Amino acid sequence: MTDQFKADVLAGLCATPKHLSSKYFYDQVGDKLFQQIMAMPEYYLTDCEMEIFSEQTADIIDAFGFDKERAFDIIELGAGDGSKTIHLLSYLINQGRQFNYLPVDISANALSIIERRLLAELPTLSIDTMQGEYFSVLERRMNTSNPKVVLFIGSNLGNFEDDQAHAFIQSIASHLNPGDKLLLGLDQIKSEDIVLPAYNDAAGITKAFNLNLLTRINKELGGNFDITQFAHQPEYSETTGYTKSYLKSLKDQRVYIEALNKEFSFGAGERIQTETSRKYNQDLVLEMVSNSGFELTQQFIDRREYFVDYLLTRT
Repeated sequence: MTDQFKADVLAGLCATPKHLSSKYFYDQVGDKLFQQIMAMPEYYLTDCEMEIFSEQTADIIDAFGFDKERAFDIIELGAGDGSKTIHLLSYLINQGRQFNYLPVDISANALSIIERRLLAELPTLSIDTMQGEYFSVLERRMNTSNPKVVLFIGSNLGNFEDDQAHAFIQSIASHLNPGDKLLLGLDQIKSEDIVLPAYNDAAGITKAFNLNLLTRINKELGGNFDITQFAHQPEYSETTGYTKSYLKSLKDQRVYIEALNKEFSFGAGERIQTETSRKYNQDLVLEMVSNSGFELTQQFIDRREYFVDYLLTRT
């Protein structure tokens, strides 16, 4: 991870405009901060999808359409803490269904937590965790003959640009057999007064989460970022559906990173983009799914119609 981290930080801080990948938010501190973010009153995404998973559990399982006498695999990309998925897993166990739960996450810490938690609550669960990036792990996860359902929830696809998202969906499809499923959870385009506070909470937790990326560079790569001289700055466009987060330099400054043996200059007001969070509507989803190897077969919506879990079937 360190070599890739070094390479990505170097590339991102040498780019114009500067950027850092949101995948590096998730160290031990970042994991804890994100758990706090999901519990914030402003962060509606978790509550909306939790409502779908807890209240429409049987409908989701039925929509998978797998033979009740045959084992299948549930592969979750970006598993997080498992608080939503546990509703599906518990229901399946109570129904006596045979399945394997295969969570994937970039954070080894998150996987350790989810495995301990799920086995404490569901001791008969068949679970096999795998740490790594989605693209590198995906092929290894697809090497069984069982029917499969891939979970990619939490609007994680929104972290990709549209061309990357389409390529990612195609990549998943290329590893699945006809009839296999993808459950894709996506936040919907809404007004700014609903969306923006979710990325700029009053308690400052999202600010700390964003700034922790610089702290991680300091700790792991020997950087000397003064995080008090950078501000958290999110933006949202109702027209495009894009939320983007930045770290803005509050003054002209120079930062040295020992592991890169390089100094970087920042002008006052210059920004580092750290995250993209795309919001969708059905037209955008249909456009993204077109020619991907999937077709949209069902959708599950929360009561406020803020969030949708789309079920895609491999053709």
